[in-house]
Parts: sequence; C-alpha cells; structure tokens
Amino acid sequence: MLLMDRETGALRDSHFAALPEFLRPGDLLVLNDSRVIPARLYARRTLRREREKPTGRIEVMLTEPAGQNHWRALVRPGRKVAIGERLIFPALTGETVLEAEVLDRGPFGDRLLRFQPAGDFFSILDQIGHMPLPPYIHRDDATTDRERYQTIFARERGSVAAPTAGLHFTPELLDTLAAKHIEIARVTLHVGLGTFAPLRVEYVDEVHLHRERYSISDVAADAVNRAIRENRRIVAVGTTVVRTLESCASHAEPGQFVARSGDTEIFISPGYHFRIVNALLTNFHLPQSSLLMLVSAFAGREKVLAAYSHAVREKYRFFSYGDCMFIS
Repeated sequence: MLLMDRETGALRDSHFAALPEFLRPGDLLVLNDSRVIPARLYARRTLRREREKPTGRIEVMLTEPAGQNHWRALVRPGRKVAIGERLIFPALTGETVLEAEVLDRGPFGDRLLRFQPAGDFFSILDQIGHMPLPPYIHRDDATTDRERYQTIFARERGSVAAPTAGLHFTPELLDTLAAKHIEIARVTLHVGLGTFAPLRVEYVDEVHLHRERYSISDVAADAVNRAIRENRRIVAVGTTVVRTLESCASHAEPGQFVARSGDTEIFISPGYHFRIVNALLTNFHLPQSSLLMLVSAFAGREKVLAAYSHAVREKYRFFSYGDCMFIS
C-alpha cells in the first residue's frame, strides 16, 4: 500500500495490513457492498426465420439492466448479431434455459436485449453464467472465482466488475478496525463496464459516462450525517464509493445528506469540489480512464502522476488484483 499525503504529495511505502494504523478512531469507513454477477453468457443465434437452425456461439456480456427483462450487453462477434434476431442460451445439458430478442444497437456496438420471462433470472445466471474476469486475465473463469472475485462484504447482486479497492479486506482486518472504533457504513453501486472504458473524447466537458445504479440506506445516510456534524473523516473505499456519496450529495442541500436510490452518470475530474469524501483508498488505474481522473481530482494531477511514477519504480502491482494507495 502506498500512502499519500493529499496536501503535500508526500509518499510512504507500507502494507495494507497496516491500514488500521493510518485510520483515526471515529473515522467513518464507507464500503460498497455490491456483488458481482456471472454476467458473461454464451448463446447461439437464430435468424429471423423460425425454421433456420442455430448458428455458432456468441459471447454476451451483460453490462446493465434497462428495465424489466431488459439488459444492455456487449456481444462478440458483434457484426453477426442484428436487430430482430433471437439468442438462445443453453444449459450444460443442451436445454434452452433463456431466450432473448435483440431490440436495438447502441453507439458503441452494445445491444439492447429483451429476455423472455423465465423464473428467477439471477438463479439462471448462477447456473449458466461465467464470472466477468478482467480481460488481462488470460484464462477461463473457475468455480473459485465466484468468491475470489468478490469483496468479503459483497451482498447486493448487480455488478459486472468488482469494486476492486474492497478486495484487500479480510474479516480479521474488519475486526481490528471495529476494535479501534472505526465506524463502518455500507452503500451500493453496481459497477458497469463503462467505468473502466478509456475516455473517447478530447475535452473533459464532453465526457459522458454510462449510468450505474446506486443505493444509500437510511442507516448509511445517518452515519454520514453524524460524521459530518462531528467533524470526523469520511473515508471512501474505492472510486465507486466516491461516486455514490458525491452523486447523492449533489441532489441535496449542504448538510442534508439523505438516503437515496437512483442512477448516476457523475464524472469527477480536476476542479471538482468534493462535498463528502475526506480520504480515499483506491487501486492503481489505467491511463486515460475516468477513474484516474477522479483520483487526480481528489489529490491533484501532478501529485498523482508522481505517485504513479513511484509505484512503477517500486514495482507495485496495478489493476484489479493489484496493490492500493491510501490518500489522506
């Protein structure tokens, strides 16, 4: 774990197990309890004429729900999947357990799918779906990934990528934090693939992020309000928590943080005024990503670039299963 002073940019090498030493009694640590679903599916495509036979395998990556029985998805090979076609999803036995119709094509090649009602959708995903491991992991998913690619506090199903800053935590470390009187609150933001996509525009005011669903309970909102009133630090575990808290705050009057559920497209870049978050635990992110811009907004672009240069020299590990940085 790399420690960074937000004001001075001073850096210090440490280890994540030492995190309790750098938190203060009374800090409010906010976690994202979203759970990754097995969002990668394999389908066969049928053409519009019912008598035609299914064709070769199509990979379907669910990215976000879009209403009852509707999902947005990436498909590969995309050129073969046209509007109006049906996709059938078989179980290992060969029996068709899901069917979907392609309703629309998005600006980046994504598709809008309408699934036929088939009982408990998430239970079916558990049967036929595969964990959406990051693309730089060059292997098929394994049974163990169902839990390894989750935080220990994952509960609410809906993410298609893990909120990776939370992967570092263990039950023992949470116990240590509780013994030190670190308060813990949980919010939910279901992570979509758009969060990790490279920025496609030249100017930041043209950036438009994909929507992601979030929810903040009355219990979490009360914890945030108490911390604000008592001038205690609010420590976000991951950029997803930052986006959740700051999105919610943008809909409320100052000092009136309230429970809320909805969608967020918030894009945080240098110049942004943070309303809620005082400290941030985050992994190391890809260049030209909205996540790196958020971290730069929080700590300053030049300081973050210096920290990343230090991390490269010291052989820190980047990406989802990599090391982390605590900015305070």
